[in-house]
Amino acid sequence: MPDHAISGWAVVLGQLAYLLSGTFPDGPLAGAALTLWMAVLGCAGATVLGVGVAVLLDQAPAPLARAIRALLAGLRAIPVLMLIFWAYFLLPMLAGVHVGEVQTVVLALALIGAAYTAQVMEAGFAAIGQGQRNAALALGMTPLQALWLVVLPRTLRAMLPSLGNVWVSLAKDTSLAYIVGVVELSTVATQVNGRSVGYAAQVFAAVALLYFFICVWIESVAALLLAATRSRQRRPLWRYVTLTAFRLARTPARPPPTSASRGSSRSRPAPP
Repeated sequence: MPDHAISGWAVVLGQLAYLLSGTFPDGPLAGAALTLWMAVLGCAGATVLGVGVAVLLDQAPAPLARAIRALLAGLRAIPVLMLIFWAYFLLPMLAGVHVGEVQTVVLALALIGAAYTAQVMEAGFAAIGQGQRNAALALGMTPLQALWLVVLPRTLRAMLPSLGNVWVSLAKDTSLAYIVGVVELSTVATQVNGRSVGYAAQVFAAVALLYFFICVWIESVAALLLAATRSRQRRPLWRYVTLTAFRLARTPARPPPTSASRGSSRSRPAPP
């Protein structure tokens, strides 16, 4: 048994380059590198779309907000596997648009992730409360300025741990890309296992470790972003510039002193 296990890990080490990137650069990118690439693109798209939808929900009238929430609930109810399948096979038939395999997976991940991200951000808006928004409005900000400059930065800071969980879930969902023929990490592992019969335990243990490292890296990125947003020593440049411009725009310009005012100030008797 020990000799068999050692032989299995030797096989894994011999196929490690193929597990990591496939035949790249001689062939297309595959394996763990493609999994990480799809995860990064899917997480970025999900975050941008989800935050945008959450802002739209916050500003939209009640009937439109209810329709958007129903659409998001429908997206969350669809399995990721079915959404990938529909996007790849039905989109060309319905819209006449052919999307590549990797792009289809990224699109499906972004849509599913956006549905969950919008829900997380909406809960964050509710957790921040109405008091800070009212304070910003009392300073003269418009509702959109209060949301962008006050509520949204605090909500992102509070919800980053939950967003990190969404990102990790999307990274694991990349294993469903096999349905459209994407040669990601799980597919490469199946190919390696087929070429080296009898070492399935070692092969898939190595794949589990690679998924673990990918998820740890994503969680580390979320932790770094959280630490950066919680730092009180340095304000983000874009927010500093925006707040400064807003204050300058709200401050009335003082007229220059005239000669009469200068003369009156000089002729004013000194107080006893």
